[in-house]
Formats: sequence, C-alpha cells, structure tokens
Amino acid sequence: MRIENSFIPVRGVGETTERRLWRDGITRWEAFDPDALGPTTGERVESFIADAWEHLDDGDAEFFAEQFPGGEHWRLYENFRDETCYFDIETTGLSADYNDVTTVSFHRDGETTTLVRGEDLTAERIREQFADASLVATFNGKRFDVPFLKQSFDVSIDVPHVDLMYPCKRLGLSGGLQAVERDIGLERDRPDISGEDAVRLWREYEAGDDEALETLVAYNREDTVNLAALMETVCEHLHEDVFACECPD
Repeated sequence: MRIENSFIPVRGVGETTERRLWRDGITRWEAFDPDALGPTTGERVESFIADAWEHLDDGDAEFFAEQFPGGEHWRLYENFRDETCYFDIETTGLSADYNDVTTVSFHRDGETTTLVRGEDLTAERIREQFADASLVATFNGKRFDVPFLKQSFDVSIDVPHVDLMYPCKRLGLSGGLQAVERDIGLERDRPDISGEDAVRLWREYEAGDDEALETLVAYNREDTVNLAALMETVCEHLHEDVFACECPD
C-alpha cells in the first residue's frame, strides 16, 4: 500500500469513508472525484492531494508522518523502503539510569553496520546512521531503544518511526521479536539468545573473551536484519487486510 492510496489524513475522512471511496473505485489520489463526498470534505481532500504531491515529490516523509494517524505510519513504508533504517540495541540491563548500551546495529538497503561500546559507539556515529534516513523501524523501540539512546547519548531521532510491535499486535502477533519471527516462519541462522544472554556475553567480553563479543554482535545484527523481513511481511498483510480487500475486482 502506498501513500497515494490514502485519504485518511484529511479531516472529515475516517476509516469508514476511506474504505467507501476505495470500494467505489477511488483507490488513488488521481482518481478522486470531489462529488464523491460533501463539498466541504471534498475541497479538503483536493487541497490535501495538491499539497501532498509536492511533499511526496520532495521525499518529505516527516510531512506524512504528521498527517497520518500514528497507527497508520506503516503506510509510508512502500514509498520510503530504500530510505528505511532498521536498528536495534543491546544493553547491560533494562534501565538507562544504571545500564549501558553495548552494541547498536543498523540495517539499510541490504547493508548492516554495528557500533560497539569502547570502539566506535559514539553519539556522532549514531547520528550519522540516521542522518539521511526517511523512516526508521524497530521492535519495541519507542519504549526501549529510542529512550535509551536519548538518555545515554543525547541522541534524538527526528525521523518518522514505525515500531513494528504495534502493527504486529494488530495482526494478532504478540510476544517478543523472536516469538513473532517464529509465528511468521522467519528462521534464524543460530540458536535463540535471550536478553540475559546478551548481558552475559558482554560481561564475558569485558573479562577478555573476544568470541563472546562476536556472538553478541552476530545476534544484534540478525535482530536488525530480520526487522526488514518482518516489515515486508507486516505491510503485506496489512495491505491485504486494510486496502486490497476493499478494492473492486
């Protein structure tokens, strides 16, 4: 589903009205007929479309994140797939007040980068990873990863954010990332490692075990890479549930 299929950002157009437009064959902005709605709402839609085309041509994902309801930010993905940055952090515990970030992995356009505490994990390097991203994606990142980076490095992520935990719940997929992966048939190359294991591996690395760091980094990278596959699956299912089922044959 693409941004151009959406009318829900317009005041006066809720889910019911948007679905009715789709059923009537108005599935893209180009097909909009103001007579399909009342004059006031029709004018609002026309005004939005004219403005939105300019922002879309400019690649302005932030504009659409502000216009769309928070639960519908997944709709931005198809338009900004190549500029989506997936990221995941590992820490020594659950509280940023008392614990440290140990590794952060970023995955974008098929490439994965991992920053490691004590080597290259700095605020500047983190900001570099987000600098030209149009969209970021995490799993439970709004409650954990983003606040942790903010408190630990004073890094604010001013990029539209899709936290995949929430659209997964919308699809009936609950639990942690690895549980969701199993539910959708996404396999890993290595055995599951828990958050407690990640802390243990970092402590072992601090004690001189370099192989422990290699294992931790591999685990962190796989978490991040798998977010891209999860995003594809989630958006495909939501496309079918929200949009495709309403479109005329």
